[in-house]
Amino acid sequence: MKPISRISTRGYYDLLTGKTLKNNSYYLYPKKDFKKLIDSKELTIMIHGLRNDNAGAIAKVVLAKNRLRKLGYSYPVIGYSYDSNTTGAHLIKYAKRSLSVGQKIAKKNGKNLGKFIEDFKSENPNIKIRLMGHSLGTQVILSTLEYLAKKKKNFGIVEGVYFFGASITEEIPSSKKYGKILQNIVNKKIVNHYAPTDEVLKWADSEKHVKGPLGLNGSIGKPVPKYSQKLVRPKNHRFASYAQVLNNFP
Repeated sequence: MKPISRISTRGYYDLLTGKTLKNNSYYLYPKKDFKKLIDSKELTIMIHGLRNDNAGAIAKVVLAKNRLRKLGYSYPVIGYSYDSNTTGAHLIKYAKRSLSVGQKIAKKNGKNLGKFIEDFKSENPNIKIRLMGHSLGTQVILSTLEYLAKKKKNFGIVEGVYFFGASITEEIPSSKKYGKILQNIVNKKIVNHYAPTDEVLKWADSEKHVKGPLGLNGSIGKPVPKYSQKLVRPKNHRFASYAQVLNNFP
């Protein structure tokens, strides 16, 4: 089987504390694939959620790729693999701690993915980059956009953003700070696929681990013009279920 192309920061952050272990930007695997990707017109990057080791990250890219192919999207789909398999994430009694460490790591990864986007765009300024994020992966995307927003030359650098089962909070698309970032850094659109039946987000909301997840009931307030949302009915919180109910892209 051909290896799945991915940007990785595995081993850069401590899985128990979220502490930074390596200050590198990212590494590319396999490197030679990225040389070929430079000439693409478009590129979609799939960013997984909590409790994914490297094999889990790869599986999410395969799911995304297969679904997008079925929907007629023919451009490369690659992965972003980060330290989301935080210590104790599979145990209820450590859920809150492992989620907050996961959020810390996801936020730190914004700089890493942001640097990749800047570097890749400098090699091919015309390439359109789309970001798909599931669950905690939506936090990685938000922090990436926040990092990119520090430079005016990055306005419109990301073509589109697609959220699935988003664990970021519901006021983000209408908030003064983040609304502006979304509107400035994303060129075309931000699409939020939300599911009021999502059992994991319901639990996170009721336990107050996430106060009002964007992926549960959609946005509150008046979101920015580039933002839109779609109510979907996945079987459960898993990305495989969200991929099944995705019916058009981009």
